[in-house]
Amino acid sequence: MPELSADDRIDLEAGGLIRVDKPVGWTSFDVVNKVRYALKALAGKRVKVGHAGTLDPLASGLLLLGYGPGTKRLEELTGLDKTYEGTIRLGAVTPSYDAETEEQDAKPWEHLSADDIGAAVDSFQGTQQQRPPLFSAKRVDGTRGYHLAREGAEVELPPATVTVHEIAVLAVRGREVDIRVRCSKGTYIRSLAHDIGQRLGCGGYLSGLRRTAIGPWEVDGAPGPEDWSEHLRGLAESQ
Repeated sequence: MPELSADDRIDLEAGGLIRVDKPVGWTSFDVVNKVRYALKALAGKRVKVGHAGTLDPLASGLLLLGYGPGTKRLEELTGLDKTYEGTIRLGAVTPSYDAETEEQDAKPWEHLSADDIGAAVDSFQGTQQQRPPLFSAKRVDGTRGYHLAREGAEVELPPATVTVHEIAVLAVRGREVDIRVRCSKGTYIRSLAHDIGQRLGCGGYLSGLRRTAIGPWEVDGAPGPEDWSEHLRGLAESQ
């Protein structure tokens, strides 16, 4: 269990926020449910729990959870800038823009230099129109995009205005390009990876993603959901 910071202390009466390092394979709801169940054991009653911005199951990193009266802050926190570190795999695309679906439309990427890649990545800094992936929670006529995508529907979601405040290449490892992005609410890093691949002419998709910060909160030292469950059950048993 990582050492808890002052921001991670539990106050059931006042409520509050906790940082959680979500593992790959967990949904954001899985994390909320795990913490809610453990808080119920501590409080002896159901405690309201929510999160300030979802993460895809294939992504890891920071979730901010509000509990009790602290859930009232979640709406304002969803509007904070987010920071991510991710990997773009060049040379193919996928329908989901990430590794959830199979590669298709393979194209050569070997001719690209680090300067070519860096220039394409840099060109996405600033305010822009971004089209969300159909494999997303965005609604089309009341239906979630991922439901339509899995039914084979050919629908394009309308573009949204997003801002990429900072974007940088961290490393180029063959067809793998590691990037860091600080961006506004509503930015899809999967779409960013897809669009960078299109600009390079070889295609690309997001093969890995980790959220490292939400506003001033950072993932470093944040307990995982199992750690939180163990900690909260320990508090309950010691009462």
